Amino acid sequence: MVSPDGIGELLRTIRERADRTREQQAKRMTAAGLVCTVENLKRWETEKRLPTPVWRSAIRTVYGVTDEQLDQALDNTRRHRRQQRKDDDVKRRKLFTLAAATAGFAVLPGIAQAREGIDTGLDADGAGDLAYLEGAFERHRGGYNGRAPDAVLGEMREDLALLATVLRRPHPARDRTDLARTAAGISGLVAIVQHDRGDQADAHRWFATAAKAARESGDRRMTAWVLGRHAMVGLNYGAPGQAARIAAQARREAGAHPSGAAALAAAVNARALAAVGDFPGARRAVDDVRTLAEQLDGPESADTWFGYPAQKHAVHLSQAYTLLGDTRAAYRAQDDALALTSSPSVMTRALVAMDTAACLRVDGDPGAAAAMAAAVYDRLPPAYRSGLVHSRAQLLHRYLDGAPRRLLGDALA
Repeated sequence: MVSPDGIGELLRTIRERADRTREQQAKRMTAAGLVCTVENLKRWETEKRLPTPVWRSAIRTVYGVTDEQLDQALDNTRRHRRQQRKDDDVKRRKLFTLAAATAGFAVLPGIAQAREGIDTGLDADGAGDLAYLEGAFERHRGGYNGRAPDAVLGEMREDLALLATVLRRPHPARDRTDLARTAAGISGLVAIVQHDRGDQADAHRWFATAAKAARESGDRRMTAWVLGRHAMVGLNYGAPGQAARIAAQARREAGAHPSGAAALAAAVNARALAAVGDFPGARRAVDDVRTLAEQLDGPESADTWFGYPAQKHAVHLSQAYTLLGDTRAAYRAQDDALALTSSPSVMTRALVAMDTAACLRVDGDPGAAAAMAAAVYDRLPPAYRSGLVHSRAQLLHRYLDGAPRRLLGDALA
């Protein structure tokens, strides 16, 4: 039941007075700065969930309420919820007493309350939030799908706030395990986006949080996936030795059973070993990842950030062979990657092109390498000009000299 003078009554009444539907109101909330759905508004108006602090500014703007009105409504809802719980507690205690008397048993002091406390601890209160977060992980792990990294982070903001709130609540052991796994997955996705944006420090922090949650969940495959992804920060931003160590750890966590996480760990390990000059080790890792990739199917080979599909395999091989100086194999992998990459994948296409430019330099044509890399970088939308693509172009720039170096340097400036 919605509380009198609570947040649900306030938001619904203002919306009805303005003669707007939830859909119209959701669009206005989104325009105010955050992606908002009709389900968001419905949950708030029915008080199944309270708006988190990140929504305060948008609610003030769209609903025309003051901070004081908003605080008062939220306080009313919280008091109403506490009173409802107390009323329910009284009703249950009366029921226990009546049942015991009817059965002819004396009620031992504290027994009913003790059982009630145990029952409450086992109650799946907040199960809706747990299910929602599990669905949010599945929804977000689909990749960019043509969206810029900043846009993806914006869409995840509310789910991150909810996850932080839910993690602070007590949960039964099984729910806590599932929640930890979901937290690992969502934190890992944020870390990937921060990695792609070039925020190395924050990517490391998010990956550390994801690894902590993965270990709490006891899911070694999730732990391996987080570590494999974490290794890519050092790999792509000038610390291949660190990347090789983390990737090796990921491979140990993944074990011998074929999985997307195991294939990812082997692929990143191959690239890292090639980057530090361990060519024999890199080639062994390439053979391993080829063997693993051939054995994957279903969710393990799905085209998501959590799977290891053929397209991702080709992208990793492109980089591994490029770093190994095996341009013939690298060109083949690049052709495969582009053939398997859907058109909205701006970042993937740019990275593959940077690999091609690097191969042109190895093949003795630094002018063509610089021209290709500069052209690719010039065509990038502003949202993609920093971070991962910029780092890959800078790596090529370090190996150039003379006019080619100046050409690419001017493009990156």
